[in-house]
Amino acid sequence: MGTHIIKMPDIGEGIVEVELVAWRVQPGDQITEDQIVADVMTDKATVEIPSPVHGKVLALGGEAGQLMAVGSELVRIEVDGDTVAVAPPPAAAPVAPAPAPAPTAAVAKPVAPHPASRSPIERAIASPSVRRRAWELGIDIQQVRPSGAGGRVMHEDLEAHAARHGSSSPMQPIAARPAPLAARDGEEAIKIVGLRRKIAQKMAESKRRIPHFTYVEEIDVTELELLRARLNAQHAATRGKLTVLPLLVRAIVNGLRDFPQINARLDDEQGVVTRYGAVHLGVAAQTPAGLMVPVLRHAETHDLWSCAAEIARLAEAARSGRATRDELNGSTITLTSLGALGGIMSTPVINHPEVAIVGVNRIVERPVMRNGAVVGRQMMNLSSSFDHRVVDGQHAAEFIQVIRGMLECPAALFVD
Repeated sequence: MGTHIIKMPDIGEGIVEVELVAWRVQPGDQITEDQIVADVMTDKATVEIPSPVHGKVLALGGEAGQLMAVGSELVRIEVDGDTVAVAPPPAAAPVAPAPAPAPTAAVAKPVAPHPASRSPIERAIASPSVRRRAWELGIDIQQVRPSGAGGRVMHEDLEAHAARHGSSSPMQPIAARPAPLAARDGEEAIKIVGLRRKIAQKMAESKRRIPHFTYVEEIDVTELELLRARLNAQHAATRGKLTVLPLLVRAIVNGLRDFPQINARLDDEQGVVTRYGAVHLGVAAQTPAGLMVPVLRHAETHDLWSCAAEIARLAEAARSGRATRDELNGSTITLTSLGALGGIMSTPVINHPEVAIVGVNRIVERPVMRNGAVVGRQMMNLSSSFDHRVVDGQHAAEFIQVIRGMLECPAALFVD
């Protein structure tokens, strides 16, 4: 028997080390060619590492959460033969983006035959997003019949399994609920790895390097909500339903024409501010793995409905773990919304190296004085943060007031 060594591949773009996020194999496992052996992360993109050979796993080169240099030993595999072979780094397989859903009726797909059930000791082959979804559904992924190439478990396999057996797997009975007033003991130490580590590093860097100031403004969106309701009544069936976000995106895009210093990125090491004509709007999205910021590129080119569709597509790609590296980088300003959980105000953290972030709080009906009478109006706060090294307080306030003017008189959104 011989030994085959898989080395950490060169992901590209000058990256010299990556984080080992999760192992898909363990010592003693029999693996096949092209089987995924590990997930690694560079920036915010998860990459799958396949095996180029059949064999038995002898040793793993690191632990989840460890930073590994490109070219370092990743997996040692026992193979047929008498020599030691050092594999050139295998081609890394980035998680592919999901295709945009068709706006028309779905076309029926032929049913793929299921391969024979795996043995009890054979580990299911699935991406991190599929494993995470199985955990959320309470499904034992070992019991799911795969339909993907090479016996991979796909998202649709989970849905089919849940439809057949229910979302809670019989292999994982639900624990009995504790008594209402029973004491709760125990501790759980959770290692910060993968996306959660990237988020922690990014937030710490932003707060350490950027002198934030936050400006909060109250906006009467009664007329905006009436317009949105009329547009949805007329066009939702053919163009899709609008939330408030596409209207807010249009207001931000229009406002930035007069405040180019806000649509910018600061290289504080070189002392250079780069202002952008294009508005590449980061839209913060909460995912099962943590906060991600997919990018709506050239937001200035989108109408309301294409903007809504692209935001929905990007959010779904982020939540399912299928967003590409390009979809998660290059934003020039960020929009963050907590939706119904938006509270009265917030203090959003700027997405370094950008210089501004616009935060949306929830819409609530409040009593407001108008023409000497108390009336109910739909009110919403914007809580926005700015880099005080680049954006003066007056300019920040003027920018938000321009947005306020367009949202309170929505006809202004469509006047060039």
